[in-house]
Amino acid sequence: MAHQTHPYHMVDPSPWPLTGAIAALLLTSGMAMWFHFHSIILLTLGLILLILTIGQWWRDVIREGTFQGHHTTPVQKGLRYGMILFIISEVLFFMGFFWAFYHASLAPTPELGAMWPPAGITPLNPFEVPLLNTAVLLASGVTVTWAHHSIMEGERKQAVHSLFLTIILGGYFTFLQAVEYYEAPFTIADGVYGSTFFVATGFHGLHVIIGSSFLAVCLVRQIQYHFTSTHHFGFEAAAWYWHFVDVVWLFLYVSIYWWGS
Repeated sequence: MAHQTHPYHMVDPSPWPLTGAIAALLLTSGMAMWFHFHSIILLTLGLILLILTIGQWWRDVIREGTFQGHHTTPVQKGLRYGMILFIISEVLFFMGFFWAFYHASLAPTPELGAMWPPAGITPLNPFEVPLLNTAVLLASGVTVTWAHHSIMEGERKQAVHSLFLTIILGGYFTFLQAVEYYEAPFTIADGVYGSTFFVATGFHGLHVIIGSSFLAVCLVRQIQYHFTSTHHFGFEAAAWYWHFVDVVWLFLYVSIYWWGS
């Protein structure tokens, strides 16, 4: 390493942003191919490239932050601001879906039967699987907070157990969501109700899967003694993201499942 007289991390040139962008292009075009032509070749290629890119990129960041000491206090401060701005951008992303839902539901047009839910739509019962999913996500918020406090207090085993429990709850939520989608009496093609429901809840489900993988990496790192009580921003970022996912689900449940039904 060249000697530097400042505490900032000058990142080395990396191929992973390029391979990540190519993977994203393959995924989006592969989804279109799958929907229209029932071909999953591009989608599979994009998924494989994305998984490889994520693995290599995380490896590099872990090496820089844990073993090479590049994540100094000013660098961690910058990472915190970056994560906060990213979560704000995600809030605005979901605001678009809520805007579409309320725009359609607060003043239903004659084409919808001037009623909400639209004529012919049988909404899901908000007090069945959706309520169970709400309880599961709220419980996962408790367990991830337990993990955070365990790391800060040096309780390594408790941190591992609570992190593992959080990931299990995230997986259970995803399973319940898949069952709900399979049994739903309407589809994404059923007008504005179907499209707003499946796009909003589907993107939330994707965020749960991403958050679960984020926490799974943190679990492996915790098992390998990467985190200390004062140096664990990788986990903190995952915990912030998970709490954001929890809050979005509460708004989704109250708006789309309960009020919208």
